Amino acid sequence: MATLVLGGARSGKSAHAEGLMPAEATYVATARVDPADEEWQERIAVHVARRPPGWRTVEPPDLPAYLATAAGPVIVDDVATWLTGVMDDEGAWDGTLDGVRRECDRLVTAVAECRAELVLVSAEVGLGVVPSTRSGRLFRDQLGALNAGLAERCASVVLLVAGIPLRLR
Repeated sequence: MATLVLGGARSGKSAHAEGLMPAEATYVATARVDPADEEWQERIAVHVARRPPGWRTVEPPDLPAYLATAAGPVIVDDVATWLTGVMDDEGAWDGTLDGVRRECDRLVTAVAECRAELVLVSAEVGLGVVPSTRSGRLFRDQLGALNAGLAERCASVVLLVAGIPLRLR
């Protein structure tokens, strides 16, 4: 059974999703560390510090493949950051999205077939302004489509607004 937790920036989506997990779980971190970006490293450190001691952290190079064999409770934080990495890997910021769409399809299929108790965290980007850059619009559109595909396959979908969880399904 999968749960999708959506929310905007600083909505409390990660903390809410973490609260759904038991004392022992696997935390799948999707953020890539940039040694030159101290602020990003500080954000990652905050997430790491609040994880319970019984949680194991993994950073799989292939998230869909990992989910195909995942066991036990698993939290993936977060899908938007994973998508950013995929778009980087595929050189898709210019609008070449075939490889990105294939990877997104692989992720949606992996979530649908995952046997582990699974909680996914993702940014809800459909409520904000239209990004002023082409790459921003590409990312927003692709993440919106991915979130919709994941929501179709998740038994539970929650939207966090100002720290308040709203159950959508």
